[in-house]
Amino acid sequence: MAASDHDLTDAQWDALQAEWRGCAYCEQPDDALQRDCILPISRGGRYTLTNVVPACRSCNASKCNAEVTQWMRRKKLDEKRFLVRQFQISRVVAEAPEAG
Repeated sequence: MAASDHDLTDAQWDALQAEWRGCAYCEQPDDALQRDCILPISRGGRYTLTNVVPACRSCNASKCNAEVTQWMRRKKLDEKRFLVRQFQISRVVAEAPEAG
């Protein structure tokens, strides 16, 4: 995988964690959030601003390389809320001068 395909900066990761204020999936606060690719790397995903969200260890492990919306339905998580927030937060972070 080319390094340019993985363009999430440390500043963007910090901003994502601050905006989400916890796990993007279960919404629980967590001091040890992990970078989770919405579209897993094994399915062609990359570490990019629009593909990475902060996830707690439990959600990240449970999701593994599953397709996010099917996994969220199976876990009875609010898929629509997640998708709307993910879009909004990615846009806010992309427009922030210190994170962009």
